[in-house]
Amino acid sequence: MEWPELEIDEYEKFILRMNPPRVVIDNATCERATLVKVDSVNKQGVLLEVVQILTDLDLTIHKAYISSDCGWFMDVFHVTDCTGNKATDVGLIEYIQKRIALNHHYPRRVGVQIAAEHTVLELTGTDRPGLLSEIFALLTEIRCNVVAAELWTHNMRVACLIYVTDETTFGPIEDPERLVRIKESLCSVLKGNKDGKGARTSLASTVTHTDRRLHQMMFADRDFERVDEGKLWIQEQKITIENCDEKGYSVINIECRDRPKLLFDIVCTLTDMEYVVFHATVDSDRVKAYQEYYIRHMDGCTLNSEAERQRVIQCLGAAIERRVPEGLRLELCTGDRIGLLSDVTRIFREHGLSVTRADVTTRGDKALNVFYVTDTAGNPVDLKVIDAIRQELGQAILQVTDSAGHCKSPPQEAGAKFRFSFGNLFGRPARFFTTWA
Repeated sequence: MEWPELEIDEYEKFILRMNPPRVVIDNATCERATLVKVDSVNKQGVLLEVVQILTDLDLTIHKAYISSDCGWFMDVFHVTDCTGNKATDVGLIEYIQKRIALNHHYPRRVGVQIAAEHTVLELTGTDRPGLLSEIFALLTEIRCNVVAAELWTHNMRVACLIYVTDETTFGPIEDPERLVRIKESLCSVLKGNKDGKGARTSLASTVTHTDRRLHQMMFADRDFERVDEGKLWIQEQKITIENCDEKGYSVINIECRDRPKLLFDIVCTLTDMEYVVFHATVDSDRVKAYQEYYIRHMDGCTLNSEAERQRVIQCLGAAIERRVPEGLRLELCTGDRIGLLSDVTRIFREHGLSVTRADVTTRGDKALNVFYVTDTAGNPVDLKVIDAIRQELGQAILQVTDSAGHCKSPPQEAGAKFRFSFGNLFGRPARFFTTWA
């Protein structure tokens, strides 16, 4: 696989030579995983930046040891690729090293970019069956071409990022009056026949990392507040928070089902809630994940009130859960055309399907789309319904794939092992002691 070239001007090269971060890719130490070791001067947000880079490359982080106290950042990540193997591609290794080094000095390269080629629409509101179909139908009607989109649903809320171009020019929509009409029309669709409390539409002039922006939108929409207080989180999870008074940290312990991008989701949420991670350990037996964080608020305070601790627990629980898709995974691969998404989602709606998550991409003249679907009551879909939809769209165009995901985990190794915890160094008992590697 070819990795994109990173352009480095002479000034950037000079800065890197004067104060370079040290990024080591180690494939010799561990039998089943590649070790990514990062040593650098600490700065605000560096942990999230490194985790984001590894996650964007479809690397799964199984273990991590994080320390960023006393002005220095020293982390070790145990990663595998999407097939569960070590990262041995020379081009990938060089790309990781250059990307982390560049981002250390120029954080703008990861995160926020100018939305120059598309118009970016941000939508949040109350979820309901058929909503995505209505949104795409409206965009087709008002001559907007959808280039990419991502939709998350969680706890009866929906957040959606849509990248559109003008149907005629295939460039961003620049007419201010037209943009106002688009916003108002989309807001009306989000509200539906109800008062539409919480329905929001906005235009983004810059593009934040998609997953991070969806987390931010869901958080701002308060999806962490349960509609049904008696309902448990879908993911089996245990989150506790204690204070380590002698060292001035609040300690978060998390035990939940392991999955790809879990570390990113948690670090992203803590960062956006303005908490700083000073030390952390991440471990996994490929079924369950065990994570421990030593944090303070950006103002240097610990989590001193029970209300604040409960809010953090709620927000982390939502961050863990909201990425986990519900329903059957469908892949649509066909030639791209204007109105394709409107037609496909209309057929889903006519057959009684509700889209719980969507990832829409366009590569050249090909549309590569992933949908997770349930029936309108949130129950599993009758496969006879899927067969009828495939007959209508084309057997080769729409495929049913494993809803549990594609990434394979390395086989487990029998035998209990000691789990490292910073609590042992700080004179407090570790929450977790054993693991299965």
